[in-house]
This record gives sequence, C-alpha cells and structure tokens, in this order.
Amino acid sequence: MIEKNSSFEFDLPDSNLCRELYLNLKAAIVINNKAKDVIYCYNADSIRSVASISKLLTAMVILDNYQPDSVLKISKLDARKSARSLFRTGDKATMKSFLHAALMQSDNRSARCMARHIAGSYDAFTKLMNKKGRDIGLKNTIMYEPTGLDERNQSTAADCARLIGYVTSEYPHIAQITSLKSYSFSLVNRKKTIRLVNTNRFVFSKYKVLAGKTGYIIASDYCLATVLQNAKGEEITLVILGAPGPKTRFREARKLANYVFKKIG
Repeated sequence: MIEKNSSFEFDLPDSNLCRELYLNLKAAIVINNKAKDVIYCYNADSIRSVASISKLLTAMVILDNYQPDSVLKISKLDARKSARSLFRTGDKATMKSFLHAALMQSDNRSARCMARHIAGSYDAFTKLMNKKGRDIGLKNTIMYEPTGLDERNQSTAADCARLIGYVTSEYPHIAQITSLKSYSFSLVNRKKTIRLVNTNRFVFSKYKVLAGKTGYIIASDYCLATVLQNAKGEEITLVILGAPGPKTRFREARKLANYVFKKIG
C-alpha cells in the first residue's frame, strides 16, 4: 500500500463554494496548495467521465515499469478506433517518446502500445491502473482502459485534484513532461521527426505549469487538471470538468485561476 502524501490531502467542504464566480462547466475545484484550503468548489464529488485525464494514471503505471529506451511498435490493435493519432500501424519509437506523445498530445495509440507492452493486454494494464488509484486514495475513480476513450473511465473533480497532486509530488517525470511547451523525437522505423505541442494552453500563459493534463470525449466535454504557480510563487491545483468547448475550457480556467490567485494573494 502506497502511503498517502500530505501534498494532495485536503478537506472537501460540505457545500459548493461558487457564489462569487459563475463558470460554464459541470464541475470544478481549486485548492491553495500551501494552505491545503479549497478555495473554489462546484460539484466536486460528482462522478463524471474524465477522458484523457485517465492518462495520468496510465503514466504512473508506466513509470512503475519504465524502460525509456525500449523500442515499441504500434500494432493494428493499438490503432483500432483510436481517433486521431501521430502514429500509423507499424511505427516504432522508444517508450520515452511514446510517453511524451501520450501525455503532451493525448495520443491514444502510444498509450495503448505502452500498456500492452507492460502488462500483456489492455485489461491487465487497467487492473494495475485501478490498483494504483486505490493505493493513492482515489475513492471515486474507476478505469476501464488506458486512454480515456471509454466514457466509463470516470472520476470526480476532487479525485482528479488528488491525482494531479500526487503526480506533482511523487512522479516528477510526469510533471516535467506535462509542463513542456514542445518536444521532438524521431521514429525508429522511418525517417520522420514528430514535434509535439502541449495541449494544455496554460504553458503559454503568465502562469508556470507544474503539471497538467487535458481531456475530451463527447461524454466528458472538455476537461483540465493542472497545477499552476504565479509570479509570487503561490501554487494552486485547478480542475475543471465538463466545459462545453475547447475555447470555453481555457477561458473559464483562466477566470478561475485569476480569481483564486487574487483571493489568496
């Protein structure tokens, strides 16, 4: 059993703390990380699909079994119903490259390829994801596969905050990857360089991103879990679930970040 880390422990208030700020989303939470206080809270214990935020748990299990220089190959099974991807069937890259692709641009084929390599099957890997979630105290989180394409991959805003908090404190490699603006690597099997650009637009903002992950499928709408730091060194964990559009997600997230930093400053 993994010991819970105090960096992501917080008390969830009994009622919503959203009277001063209306946002166009389904659930949200923001925590002042230094004081461990919940500053904003809306439907934070409501269970929802979380799309590619699932890949944070995927990445944890991968790093528990990490072989960064191992060369992996995208299979037909990895490519099946995987939405858009940077890779085609037969492409080869290192596990390190695939991990960057999965975390920075939510590439589903790379996540499946690593999961299959580590556990032998997606189902076996998902069992490891759920065990990891239980071990770190995610009581309202359940995973059915490693990408987040399955709408049954569900969690809450509060659990997503605990998840990204645990990443920040215990998995610095995930935090470092998800804070990059861009990253490039070459495929092993053909002459092609792939350049990744982080889907978390906060990396291009006035705030410093310490960790983060976006997510989207129809069932979840647009989601974000991220840890931000302002110029004063104040740090917050921010999660929004169910924003109705990609622009709305970051517009509302910026409103929320500005509001909370002003409140705690």
